Amino acid sequence: MSDWTEGYVADVDYTFSYCYELNPVRAPLAFLSKGLLPPRIETACELGFGQGLGTNIHAAASAVEWWGTDFNPAQTGFARDLARAAGSNARLFEEAFEAFCRRDDLPDFDFIGMHGIWSWVSDRNREAIVAFVRRKLKPGGVLYAGYNAAPGWAGFVPMRDLMKRYSEIMLPQAFGALDRIDAAVVFAEKFITANPDFAAVNPTVVDRVEKIKTQDRHYLAHEYFNENWRPVEFTAMTEMMAPAKLGFAGSARYLDHIDGVNLTPEQVEFLSAIPDPVFRESARDVMVLRRFRCDYWVKGARRLTVLDHADRLRAQRFVLLKPRAEVSMKVQGAARETDMQEAVYGPVLDALADQTPRSVAEVEEAIRSSGLGLGQLVQALLVLAGSGQIAPTQDEAAIAAARQGSDRLNAHLTGLARDGSQIAYLASPVTGGGVPVARMPQLFLAAMGSGRSNPADWVDAVWPILAMQGQAIIRDGRPLETDEENRAELLRQAESFAEKQLPILKALQVC
Repeated sequence: MSDWTEGYVADVDYTFSYCYELNPVRAPLAFLSKGLLPPRIETACELGFGQGLGTNIHAAASAVEWWGTDFNPAQTGFARDLARAAGSNARLFEEAFEAFCRRDDLPDFDFIGMHGIWSWVSDRNREAIVAFVRRKLKPGGVLYAGYNAAPGWAGFVPMRDLMKRYSEIMLPQAFGALDRIDAAVVFAEKFITANPDFAAVNPTVVDRVEKIKTQDRHYLAHEYFNENWRPVEFTAMTEMMAPAKLGFAGSARYLDHIDGVNLTPEQVEFLSAIPDPVFRESARDVMVLRRFRCDYWVKGARRLTVLDHADRLRAQRFVLLKPRAEVSMKVQGAARETDMQEAVYGPVLDALADQTPRSVAEVEEAIRSSGLGLGQLVQALLVLAGSGQIAPTQDEAAIAAARQGSDRLNAHLTGLARDGSQIAYLASPVTGGGVPVARMPQLFLAAMGSGRSNPADWVDAVWPILAMQGQAIIRDGRPLETDEENRAELLRQAESFAEKQLPILKALQVC
């Protein structure tokens, strides 16, 4: 392995994933949930942006000025192509963290984000990141850190280490990285079938190995096979953030703010009796066996007054992300599924049913007859946002300013879909972030962009692309054989897209 990688997997491209928590538009709601002054975010930086999809979506879909680095040259090149297509002027560098963090031409940042990389880099790089945050994050600024949490991984660490060492020691040097991962997965499966005492004491290992067998090998390369892979305990993370003058502000995952969907009444009572907030958070992680944390850290938290807090909550806007009839009335917490009460959530959803962004104050007025107070309403909105049913939005001026950049990026991404791109997200200036859109709907959108106005016309544009690539539509688990069968199924999908998904994408100004 070449020296510049420092033990990090660099010969396997990272996936084209998207992280919602890196979207700065989401941060104010989490801060308001804790009664803290939300950050005003104008400059942002992502450390380890991978393929750069999220950084470019956030740069194109908002007025935030984005910077970032990733030491993989192929990924940086792709990310820069996206930035040029969007015209966002995102400044993206191909530098290791230590080199990037020493640059003297960077602005001070309101928001610094890193998703996953803290779990995969060396201690020296962690020290460089903390020093960078200490130097470049503004007072009141926010660090987002997503990282593997020790309690949920404790039982799997020996299995991961075996897989990593097997790939290094037991296989010929001629094996490529993905072949090594395939072989390590087979080894793990055989190990489990030998009924080791380790699996009897740690039964979750069996389930994790089963899951690993089905996962994308590019993802596995970066998740499990870095030299410096290490889950972190929350108290240790708090100590590491201290030199940067950072304090824990709260989870970037909204459902973590709601005890009722994550904990039993007995667990709530037990944890509430712990006065130290850091120790309480650590105990909670062990209690729910948390595997991944999504944390906001703030340089100088400021509490809001009661009136200012209420005013800011009422100004927060939301949009419904799916047809009202398709909203699930169940929410999955840390350990169990909970039903959402129709009497509480129904009126809130009805107020947002037309996909028009509305403030909490507007929803509050619309549901006045329901008897819900502001606190109950905000909790309901947090649950709906945490379960992906609604999302916070930008204001109208910010939406208008971001529309051109997001349109340009989306046109580029739907163009890539012609060649079978794995990118399954487009940019929304309404939410300032990414919206999941699979390849086939992207091809329909590309056809619309070329002037095709109805589903039948979209099929005429899309089917020749698929046929030329030797691809067929899959139905009931088998590829369709004739042109007529493929066209008929493609038309069915196009009509369903036009009826269900297209209105949502228009409301989100994705198209």
